[in-house]
Amino acid sequence: MRFNVPCKSFRSAALAVSKVVSSKNTLNVLENFLIEVKDGLLFITGSDSDCTLTSHIELSDSDGNINFCVSARRMVDLLKVLPDQGITFNVNEATFEVEIVSPDGLYHLNAISGDNFPSFNVDDDDAENAASFSLSARSIAEGCRATVFAVGNDDYRPMMKGVFFDVKPDQIVYVATDTHKLVRFIDSREAPGVQISCIVPEKPANIMAAIFDGSDQQVKFTINRKSALVESDTYKFQFSFLQGRFPDYNRVIPTQSPFVLEADRDAFVAAVRRVSIIVDSNCGLIKFKVSPENVMVKIEDNGLGTAGRESFPCSYNGPELIIGFNGAYVNDFLQHISTDQVRVELTDASRAGVFRPIEDAEGTALVMLLMPMNVDKF
Repeated sequence: MRFNVPCKSFRSAALAVSKVVSSKNTLNVLENFLIEVKDGLLFITGSDSDCTLTSHIELSDSDGNINFCVSARRMVDLLKVLPDQGITFNVNEATFEVEIVSPDGLYHLNAISGDNFPSFNVDDDDAENAASFSLSARSIAEGCRATVFAVGNDDYRPMMKGVFFDVKPDQIVYVATDTHKLVRFIDSREAPGVQISCIVPEKPANIMAAIFDGSDQQVKFTINRKSALVESDTYKFQFSFLQGRFPDYNRVIPTQSPFVLEADRDAFVAAVRRVSIIVDSNCGLIKFKVSPENVMVKIEDNGLGTAGRESFPCSYNGPELIIGFNGAYVNDFLQHISTDQVRVELTDASRAGVFRPIEDAEGTALVMLLMPMNVDKF
């Protein structure tokens, strides 16, 4: 059986699907792509048993239908170095030997029948209560990217190891927390028209942030009790939810704080990065002395006997305040603020700081909450 496929399109699809494939699987066959040729289309599928991603592309030419499994790692590595021209696959339907012909090369891979690839379908035992809604790919990518970095990794709190999708008729709220930090991103540019919630594990959230980045497609969500099916013009993505009750995030976010710090984001980032260089990576505490016109930043590593201090200008409407934060978390927050200025709302040294962009994009609202660390003196 023979088929021709544009290398560039195949590479793009394979790279996206490879994000699902894990290096450690209970089933060896899951180290492979499932490749299916059907009615002039090529479908490429990867799975780790918890989530399954399929992409499809149009073929230049094919003389039949077939399915086979081939090593995901070898296929991706080969596609990365092949020129952006058409390539031809010749597949022996009896032995599943695969011959790949490029304009200047000939390659042979061993494959197995696609019938060996397991089927992981979303849970349909509660199909009558399933909810369906559509979102733009842009919203999904932005919401996942803005929050997934804040998910927890505590096995005793499994419900915090993912992004909470709180879907409302007139907006969707994305939330992640690990108890030390919390990020909430509201997108009211979308009107899903339904009310439902679920906890999307970290891996599927990262995958959706990647595959839908920069896309203008509409994406259909079908949510059942335990899992979701996400469909776009290019992808079909299935994954299971995390079970448990997500914390009431609105209760912990202050409605207002008396003191407001505003500063240049780049200056803030540079100061935190520079002082962090001279200490061990495990030394997380950075002290901030906030005054009306500038912020002093200080870090110390008693084990190495090193210390660093910087300052940057700011606008601040409160009394002098000394507060400590985890430097890595502060840096993460600042990297996810796209405006030139950053706003930090403060109350005192024992209460959470609220980080925001100086102005949210229309129809969105980003809030990042960070608990302070104990500080004896500056």
